[in-house]
Amino acid sequence: MSPKSQWAWVLLSALLLALGSAAVSSRVLELSDRFIDVRHEGQWLVMFYAPWCGYCKKTEPIFALVAQALHATNVRVGRLDCTKYPAAAKEFKVRGYPTIMFIKGNMEFTYNGDRSRDELVDYALRMSGPPVQLVTRTESVDMLKGSHTIFFMFVGQQEGVVWDTYYAAAEGYQEHGFFYATGEDIAAQHFDFEKLPAVIVYKEEQHHFYPHGHLAHEMDPNEVNETIFQWVNVERFTLFPKVTRFNIHQLLKTNKYLVLAVVQEDKLNQIATHELEFRDMVEGVIRKHRPRYHGKFQFGWIGEPSIAHSIILDQLPTPHLIAINSSTQHHFIPDDDPLQMTPQALHLFLESIVNESAVAYGGDTYFVRLNRALFEVRRSLRDMWQGNPVLTTVIFGLPLGFLSLIMYSIFCGDCLVTEEDPEEDHEKKE
Repeated sequence: MSPKSQWAWVLLSALLLALGSAAVSSRVLELSDRFIDVRHEGQWLVMFYAPWCGYCKKTEPIFALVAQALHATNVRVGRLDCTKYPAAAKEFKVRGYPTIMFIKGNMEFTYNGDRSRDELVDYALRMSGPPVQLVTRTESVDMLKGSHTIFFMFVGQQEGVVWDTYYAAAEGYQEHGFFYATGEDIAAQHFDFEKLPAVIVYKEEQHHFYPHGHLAHEMDPNEVNETIFQWVNVERFTLFPKVTRFNIHQLLKTNKYLVLAVVQEDKLNQIATHELEFRDMVEGVIRKHRPRYHGKFQFGWIGEPSIAHSIILDQLPTPHLIAINSSTQHHFIPDDDPLQMTPQALHLFLESIVNESAVAYGGDTYFVRLNRALFEVRRSLRDMWQGNPVLTTVIFGLPLGFLSLIMYSIFCGDCLVTEEDPEEDHEKKE
């Protein structure tokens, strides 16, 4: 191939790549204030953004992939520049950027999960359908097992207190999980149960039952309602999820002790070998002893140590382990060196939390809240300086400089006025 042909091929490839990228990004509709009038036409996943927002710029390519994945569905994906169209931002009560909402009719749901393609697509699919989706074919259950890490299933006649409460729980937790219902014949080919109605959670290739399903007719309806909601709230998480700034608040709503293995992920989501071994040790203990700890503990792991540091208001080397009382906000740290911690030492640490012999730190007092706010301010300033010291200097240097000049002119202005020499003044009069 001649040099001229090679250059032509390079230019053609670049043009095709650019057109392909434009095609993907074009799936995201550019919205304006007119969206206020057309919001009722279909279902929408909308990102409210500002052009200067760094987090918005990071989310844009992810949102383009989401739009591509949802192109064949009934969910329209759009974005709205709140600096150009403040009326729309006010209408939807946008308080920060980016704000991602699912909008259908008069209902608005603010997305608070991880800003990843898969999480956003799952969220849109959940919200676009009814709270409980009916399964009418046995092969559909196999498809659900292959496509969902976790989902809930009601088995039996769709009537009575258990069904009513299950449907209400599905409405309340639709943003956070998939809910289905099917008949006994289909469910019997996939799950082992003896009595109906049954409420099942399927996660990580295992299924577990709501323990009072077949006894509900003997229970007070309020008790049924409370226990099903509590069971769904607890079981909607996998055994050892990755914990982020977006989902940690949901995990704390389980009212369990939240036990976190803290490691450091690099930009490629890689973890050092010794830290990976520590995380795997913790996970292995939990999976082997699930019945022993599931009632009181929710476990997980963190790849961004700053999340844990914001909780304990201190910085610890990775790996390390912390446990949080989700009710009182107290936290616990084992005395053992994490790199030397054994499964037996982990058992002792967890038991010390249960029997209240472990030392509790922190809490939710006014003093702790103030310290946490100051810690977050210092951390944010440090991150800004490390990310862009020039911009940080401009942001804080200019206001401080102007303030200094104003203060100087107020308090030292008379220093600039010199008294005239009396002799010179006398000469002027003569």
